[in-house]
Amino acid sequence: MDALTQPRSVSQVDQYEKCSWRWYLQRVERVTPRPAAWSHHGTAFHTAAEEWERSSRSLDPEAVAEIFHQEYTDLVNTALEKEPDTDKWLAAGRYTGGEDIERRYYLGMDHTRAYVAWSQVNEPDIWTNPDDGEPGLELSFMVELGGIQVRGFIDQALDEGEETVRVRDLKTGTMRSKFQLQTYSVAMRKAWGVNVDSADWYLAKTGKLSRPVKVGEVSEDEIGQRFADMDAGVKRGDFPANPGFDCRFCDVSHACFFAP
Repeated sequence: MDALTQPRSVSQVDQYEKCSWRWYLQRVERVTPRPAAWSHHGTAFHTAAEEWERSSRSLDPEAVAEIFHQEYTDLVNTALEKEPDTDKWLAAGRYTGGEDIERRYYLGMDHTRAYVAWSQVNEPDIWTNPDDGEPGLELSFMVELGGIQVRGFIDQALDEGEETVRVRDLKTGTMRSKFQLQTYSVAMRKAWGVNVDSADWYLAKTGKLSRPVKVGEVSEDEIGQRFADMDAGVKRGDFPANPGFDCRFCDVSHACFFAP
């Protein structure tokens, strides 16, 4: 599907607003991104947490950790086949690419075990999707916002009673997007007709929930406008660069002549 006409997503809007030239390089020029262990860490953690919840928390905790282990190992090995030089991998802080791969394996195993323990104590009430009777985990949606087709996946929907749902996003990193929670909340209302008054993040770094984010007053028009503005900019061919500190975390900076 053509990048200029495909459905939009929260990640596309966030990326376009931060540096639309990065959006262009990645999605139009299709520059091969540099791999990053933090991406595989996040994916593997989400997979393990989802399997734990789908089992109605019946899996052995070490079996959940094993899910993380297998998923992370497979993802990293696949990435290493494409880019075996770990010095070319993105890494945060003082770590080399190779060090970060190993560090995030142990960090992810700890995060997975901590999530299982937290879930056992707090017993979040996963909402049941009335359309198919499945738990509200990794909910896929496609809705129209601001005249734009918007798609995404909601990590968790929690049942708060009286046809009210709370949206929850699981985070292994530090970047949090309030716009993401707002979009997902509006999407839940449109796609499933439920009330969504609040949302939050589960923060793997601390093993705790964030403070609730009030999303009940966020209007569909307000969220839709950001998608419409982004889509219009793309179709105008408006891709200004925004070089700066974040370039060190950009996976296509190696192909960017604006990067410092």
